[in-house]
Amino acid sequence: MKKPRSAPVMPPPERQLVVGVIGAPHGVRGEARIKSFTADPLSLGDYGALFLSDGRVLELAGGRALKDDMLVVRFKGIADRDAIKALTGQNLIIDRANLPETEDEDEFYHADLIGLRVEDQAGDVVGAVVEVHNHGAGDLLVIAPKKGGGTLLLPFTKLAAPVLDFAGGRIVIDPAYLARPERSQAPEGEA
Repeated sequence: MKKPRSAPVMPPPERQLVVGVIGAPHGVRGEARIKSFTADPLSLGDYGALFLSDGRVLELAGGRALKDDMLVVRFKGIADRDAIKALTGQNLIIDRANLPETEDEDEFYHADLIGLRVEDQAGDVVGAVVEVHNHGAGDLLVIAPKKGGGTLLLPFTKLAAPVLDFAGGRIVIDPAYLARPERSQAPEGEA
């Protein structure tokens, strides 16, 4: 007799990793556009259960590449456009423990950078990494300053961040590369 499979359990917050986001419905039969954050977008279902932030589990029933990092997928049990529309904008989360280890010391997952202490070359703590963004021109670290205030941005390059010390839980940076995000300004005459 087969042992019943236990239902997947949402990983604890420190192991949650967003691998994609559900976009708009595609057609009328319950397909959804997905923006994949995985190196190979078609591998989205290779890392175990896909969770929504509320703990629900989605299982892929099929998918195909649309372009670049965009996919069109079907989820088991979802067969209509309205059900997909209700999921639009939700993140797809996996357990970080399901990812393979990286093979190169200069290769790592963005999730591994979150929470690292940021220090300058003198050893003074600047803050901590809270997010990693990539808008097409390379990775950008978002740093919450130790002294409070608005976040700081740092291009994640060897020049700006010459030391990445996972064992020590820190990144050593050159503060000359730090920037504050620009605040959008209201057009003249508006407050």
